[in-house]
Amino acid sequence: MVNVNLSEEEQVEALKKWWRENGRSVVGGVVIGLGAVFGWRYWVEHQDSKAQQASIQLAQLQQSVATGNSGVANKQAQTLIENYQGTPYAIFAALNLAKVKMQAQDGEGAVAQLKWALENASDPSLQQVVRARMARILVSEGKLSEAQQVVDGAAADSFRGEFAELRGDIARARGDHAAARAAYQEALDNQVSNSAYVQMKLDDLSPAANG
Repeated sequence: MVNVNLSEEEQVEALKKWWRENGRSVVGGVVIGLGAVFGWRYWVEHQDSKAQQASIQLAQLQQSVATGNSGVANKQAQTLIENYQGTPYAIFAALNLAKVKMQAQDGEGAVAQLKWALENASDPSLQQVVRARMARILVSEGKLSEAQQVVDGAAADSFRGEFAELRGDIARARGDHAAARAAYQEALDNQVSNSAYVQMKLDDLSPAANG
């Protein structure tokens, strides 16, 4: 009962916000120091235009992934990764490419994409998203020791519930139902996003459910 769905939600707006908040700050101090008001305005417009283009390309990639057009999706993802390195657009492209690999039953290829994303993501929240998805795939592939290492590397932050759920999945796969129940309860106590699903997994492991 491991969820390996790699769908994205509200990526475009989040990425636009990141670009505006972080991209401008990189050169903002230099530009202001030079007093290049018009240059600054041009740069802002240029960055907004690039963000819009990247957002459109990402939406097109997601559409290709959703419709199972793996050939086109691969090309679109590679273009995003090459043209927008150092931004979350490249990371989300890698996440989508990992989904394409999973659709093709290529778990190893999916994990390779996620490892790249983890190494190149600078935002802690994105790193946590990548870790969680990598761990889910590894659990689904039966690579429990590798999944455990990924989970152990996660910080105890707002994703604590998600990684507690993953610890439960790993323990359950190993047959340690007591540890799985404790982990699932920890996930629920820490506001795991898919609480109903986690509760179902916890109920399945209750003494009554197991006779």
